[in-house]
Amino acid sequence: MIGTGLELAFIAARPWRKNVNGTTSHSSDWESRPLRKRCRVVGGVAAEIAARAEQLTELSSTAQRRDPVETITAELMPTCSALRFIGRKGSGVLRTRAYNALGRPVWLWGVRSRVYRKPRGKVLVLGTWNYPIFLPGVQAAQALAAGNTVLLKPAAGCEKVTSCLVDAFHEAGVPASALQMLPSEAESAIQAIDDGVDLIVLTGASETGRKVLRQAAETVTPAIMELSGCDAVIVLPGADIARVADCIVFGLLFNAGATCIAPRRIIAETREANLLQKALSERLKQAGEVTVHTAARAEAVRLVSGAISSGAIDVLGRFDGSQLLQCGTMSPVLLDRVSQDDEIAAADLFAPVTGILRVSSIDEAVEIVNRCPYRLAASVFGPGRLAESVAVQLDVGTVCVNDLIVPTADPRLTFGGRGESGFGVTRGEDGLLAMSVPVTISRRHGKFAPHLQPRQSTDAQTLLGALQLIHAGTLTERFSGLKNMIAAVKTGKNAGASDQIQEPQAPSSEKENNS
Repeated sequence: MIGTGLELAFIAARPWRKNVNGTTSHSSDWESRPLRKRCRVVGGVAAEIAARAEQLTELSSTAQRRDPVETITAELMPTCSALRFIGRKGSGVLRTRAYNALGRPVWLWGVRSRVYRKPRGKVLVLGTWNYPIFLPGVQAAQALAAGNTVLLKPAAGCEKVTSCLVDAFHEAGVPASALQMLPSEAESAIQAIDDGVDLIVLTGASETGRKVLRQAAETVTPAIMELSGCDAVIVLPGADIARVADCIVFGLLFNAGATCIAPRRIIAETREANLLQKALSERLKQAGEVTVHTAARAEAVRLVSGAISSGAIDVLGRFDGSQLLQCGTMSPVLLDRVSQDDEIAAADLFAPVTGILRVSSIDEAVEIVNRCPYRLAASVFGPGRLAESVAVQLDVGTVCVNDLIVPTADPRLTFGGRGESGFGVTRGEDGLLAMSVPVTISRRHGKFAPHLQPRQSTDAQTLLGALQLIHAGTLTERFSGLKNMIAAVKTGKNAGASDQIQEPQAPSSEKENNS
């Protein structure tokens, strides 16, 4: 729960407003700043991160990540690129869009509309331990650029690096009232949601997502869920096997295997599977042990042991479940002959484990990917056109062709999953838009307002004729619509003329009698 003096002082000092959905959010001078200025300030955070690069790298060092190169390349560089992207392009993405005469339906003559992007209000960002700078940092930056206030809850163990990151935002000009760091305990997130937020952004396991969504449902609070993955690598005939093997080893060992889009399943026909098994064996035999995060150890032992019991082959023969449970370390595991029905073939592991699934056709490979509950990302290796034709058939959020993981760091690209990998998007233009809501304002100019005119007996015929004239599929049908409109006009004129005929005069004999 929020209970320290800092958090209580923060709550007491902030003016709150009531939202339509009953939650409360903060209205500060941050939202009222011009959009371009907000984006410039957020973009300037990149320089502050660069100035703190050594400190952030040191604070990011854990038993799972000892290599500073991984922090620089996977965290600092993509975060700074995303911040610069917001500084350059953010105001253009979030600008007000005008809709005037061009493309306007003719029957809305005189109406001009604008679509404004309004901040959601108060955004709760729930950070993750495996990438504590890049993922929550970009999400907070996009929320701030859109004019929101942000509550950032770090994952347990990431308090110091998150505090350093938040300091970089503050030093760049983001006010403390707009970006607040919460305690890392789960209770602080529960309390924040109970107190009322306008958007929840979570990066975490699917089970955590379910818990958050249950609580959010009570107040109908919208959420963006970036959840677990069990990503596949489809290897097509003609693929460069050496390149595939190098990429898989990179993705398997990067960040000690704690990457949501790491290669967990290798799907290939017999020839490519045999070649890959040999190439991967040669490379992985030279790999040392890595430390697996405490939260992932027991599940890794259970799933790998279960797969081997079901008939999968431990190709390297080095899996030691007891060592992993007792010491937390393990050598990379390459399984072969994994059945698509094995639990490990559709599980969200955070350890250096991958398995080969042998298929009889590429269509079967596509079916396996699309049937998996986790569909965050995938990779396809093979000749360019063939690989792209397979890529477009995959029901996942991101597909890399002839590469994996690295291309997703492009700050222009949107990231999000399908199925149990979550919903909603972050990053890129769409991620920036997701941090705001569109508000449409339409204004009528002039006195033309046909819907306010008295109903005429010929209105139906006139409107049907107009519909045909504008939207019919052939010239003959459109001409028929024009004739119907003309006929309706004539009918209306005749009816108007007959209404003006006066009462007939009395016969002359009747006039004489009256006189």
